Amino acid sequence: MSETDCLDPVRKALLDDLDQGFAELYSTYRGLVFSTALRLSGRWADAEDLTAEAFLRAYRALAGYEGDRIAALQPRAWVMTILMNIWRNCARTKSRKPPPELHDQPIEEVDPGQDVEEAAVRRETGDELVELLGLLPEDQRVAVVLRHVVDLPVSEIATVLKIPQGTVKSHVSRGLRRLRVLGGAR
Repeated sequence: MSETDCLDPVRKALLDDLDQGFAELYSTYRGLVFSTALRLSGRWADAEDLTAEAFLRAYRALAGYEGDRIAALQPRAWVMTILMNIWRNCARTKSRKPPPELHDQPIEEVDPGQDVEEAAVRRETGDELVELLGLLPEDQRVAVVLRHVVDLPVSEIATVLKIPQGTVKSHVSRGLRRLRVLGGAR
């Protein structure tokens, strides 16, 4: 058994052929990245932009990586770190500029095969969650989203955020406590 046979499918595919491997990386993590981006940004269009930018940067970075660096890569944590960095940079840039005037809000896309009532309930619940998450301090919001929405383990969240695991646990705990208080006040 060769060393590459022990690797997860994404890393193995990246080592075998960068383009095919990137397609595997994208198909494996696009839902996770988009879901996280949506919870962090609160807007569908922003989440699409963040997701596209994260994968574009991932591809560019991979093109310059040697095989041993790809073999050591933790793809999920790595792509989530890229997303977090882009989101922070976008948030920082937006805080420096006044928001543009919006005359017409774009209509959200709906899956035509989805049950209408189910979609409405999910949308209402999702909107409420996004609103409540937006009330949390950034460190708590990010930790809660990564742990309970994206379902990353604490160790990967610590890697993505570059903070100790104990701090991650603290942020998640405080964020959940605050969400309960905020949710109960409604």
